[in-house]
Amino acid sequence: MSNLSTIPTTQRAAVIIAFGVPVQVYTEHPVPAPGALKPGQCLVRMDVSGVCHSDLHIQKGEWGSRTPPLIGGHEGIGSIVALAQGTVPTPGFDLGSRVGVKWSAEACGRCELCRRGYESLCNARLLSGHTTDGTFSEYVVASVNHVVPIPDGVSSEAAVAVMCAGTTVYRGLKESNTKVGDWIVIPGAGGGLGHLAIQYAVAKGLRVLAIDTGDEKRAACLALGAEKWLDFKESTSIVKDVVAACDGIGPHAALVTSPIGRAYDEAIMYLRPTGTLVGIGMPSTSFNLQTPFAVIVAKCLHIVGSVLGSLQDAVEALDLVARQKVAAQCQLRKLEDINEIFEEMESGRLVGRAVIKF
Repeated sequence: MSNLSTIPTTQRAAVIIAFGVPVQVYTEHPVPAPGALKPGQCLVRMDVSGVCHSDLHIQKGEWGSRTPPLIGGHEGIGSIVALAQGTVPTPGFDLGSRVGVKWSAEACGRCELCRRGYESLCNARLLSGHTTDGTFSEYVVASVNHVVPIPDGVSSEAAVAVMCAGTTVYRGLKESNTKVGDWIVIPGAGGGLGHLAIQYAVAKGLRVLAIDTGDEKRAACLALGAEKWLDFKESTSIVKDVVAACDGIGPHAALVTSPIGRAYDEAIMYLRPTGTLVGIGMPSTSFNLQTPFAVIVAKCLHIVGSVLGSLQDAVEALDLVARQKVAAQCQLRKLEDINEIFEEMESGRLVGRAVIKF
């Protein structure tokens, strides 16, 4: 079901042609044929796509992704332009509906993990830009049951970061065992994940200590609601400085959005007894915790890994954007900038979220 006259046969797409080499941007890449859509699938014409640090890990071949060629990207907003034959349109998920494409592109919906809200861990899952083609293209095939409805009044630019970054930190805060008035430390606070984590934490009534580096990120973090700031390049002891800043005892939780491995070891040392470490940032596969396990036992710490979030988490995270409690700081870029964006991410120069406008 579609208006075939409005769907071209070629498109622009950023394609990983081999791991560890610059992404190739094509101007005449094939558009998936609407007639080839499988039951339950739709074709989405993309308006915007966010760029996540995970995309860089995938481009470098660190995550065992599908063998190239592969279109990267896993957070996008666009409009449904075609539905597979036999797919019944429903309000919000019919032709012309604006929807979000997220990391979890498809899951079975029936296994225990799916039923408990962990569809991103489903054994039958497909992951956008990782195991199936993603959002760095003008047209994307998606599952009608897994796209996210975008609220009216929320721009695509404002919503796109929620498809991965926003949902990820929102779910991570749910896992943090915190209550109103608790201290939470956010390493990597000035990045694409971290700047959203500050806002969701403040909306939850938490007190935020932001960790990152540079005057620009300091100003951004404090403006977004962080109560305190710590520059890791200027500190001679992150652990001592964090403990001192958080009542002299340490924070109740740490939400690690940084991909730097030492942030995890430091968090274990500065958390107050019974504190919770929530791991979101993905260090290289060679990283292992160096902290003595006795510290974890003696302090009765909780260590939680959190990957993305459920479809319901995405809806809830978008609601806070719609109510103007959270706003992503976006830099609008072109698809042709993708390799430059990756370089800025790797060097730590990127503030907020890079968003590709199609």
